[in-house]
Amino acid sequence: MAKDKKTPSDVSKMIKDREAKLVDFKFTDLPGTWQHFTTTLTEYNEDIFTDGLGFDGSSIRGWKVINASDMLVIPDPATAWIDIFNAEPTLSLICTIVDPITREPYDRDPRGLAEKAEAYLKSTGIADTANFGPEAEFFIFDDVRFSSAANSAFYQIESTEAHWNSAREEFPNLGYKIRAKEGYFPVPPADTLQDIRNEMCLELEKAGVPIERQHHEVATAGQAEIDIRFAPMKEMADHMQYYKYIVRNVAKRHNKTVTFMPKPLFADNGSGMHTHISLWKGDKPLFAGNGYSGLSEMALFFIGGNLPSLRSISQTVRVDISRLDHVMNIVGELIIERTQLEALTRSHEAQQVRMLSHELTKISRNLDRKLTELQKSVIETRMVRFRTVGDISCTLPVESEAATVDAII
Repeated sequence: MAKDKKTPSDVSKMIKDREAKLVDFKFTDLPGTWQHFTTTLTEYNEDIFTDGLGFDGSSIRGWKVINASDMLVIPDPATAWIDIFNAEPTLSLICTIVDPITREPYDRDPRGLAEKAEAYLKSTGIADTANFGPEAEFFIFDDVRFSSAANSAFYQIESTEAHWNSAREEFPNLGYKIRAKEGYFPVPPADTLQDIRNEMCLELEKAGVPIERQHHEVATAGQAEIDIRFAPMKEMADHMQYYKYIVRNVAKRHNKTVTFMPKPLFADNGSGMHTHISLWKGDKPLFAGNGYSGLSEMALFFIGGNLPSLRSISQTVRVDISRLDHVMNIVGELIIERTQLEALTRSHEAQQVRMLSHELTKISRNLDRKLTELQKSVIETRMVRFRTVGDISCTLPVESEAATVDAII
């Protein structure tokens, strides 16, 4: 994806110059995973950039039912790139999904939704462009094993630079291990992944993704970050899909594996994705101003837009925690009474033996009453219900009755 936008004729020239034999069409499903199919050059011509190519969408998660499964991919020539991870020279294109009858963008295609969002922003006259600059963090592991069987469950992660391998036989173990929360960011040899991260950066730039910097992150066991230059929404979404694809495949090239999961390690930093957002009109940054922290009034409204919703959600969490405390108090009383019952049963003193039958009956009734109260408390607790019509309905449990709070986003 070069900075200069490619045309269909540029793509045809790239195929010829790079002697590509195959074309790979990539698109994003509803949960955000990249999907693809590949054709030989017999299917390629410049008409596909307007007419598209048909495929069956019934097996894509959350998409079409089988009796209405026909869909079209419309490849974007600006995303053309020679995919270096294929054995044969392969041209890669990112696609938008459209309905084959109406030719309207499919409403469950994330890329199509980004196009609609950008068009809507321009139509409001508020801004021309919304720029996004994510800072994705990830781990590069040497080995990952996991199992969930009928009789067992486990997961195990390995990394040469992890502190838990300080005593491992490595023939030889050189001792350069990064302790928990001390990975930000020592030089090699403690940082064992400098060359791999450099390779990832260079491959990303070949795909047209501009790099700002790369470094080891805070956690041990190969946590990394590669920062890419900000871009408009759809372009940045394309960049992030290439980012994950290239980072994972470069790691695999070195017999390692990459994960973007948020918390793969206990007692050490997890991975996040800080995202910088700004609105622009022409060359003017609309979030810069003379207000709090150098922000404009628009920026402050942008930040505060969802505070009513956040307050309602936090109130629900607070009330639910209060209810949880009430339930735990009941459980604590039950445990104390059970302990008393066991102590009473073990006692051999004559007076307690005579009282045993009476106390058993009394405690049994008390247990029944407490369990009924516990069951009532659990039933009264309600989960937050999210409605798709643009508002949040939060049912909050109280001692006497349920109160409903509606917060408009």
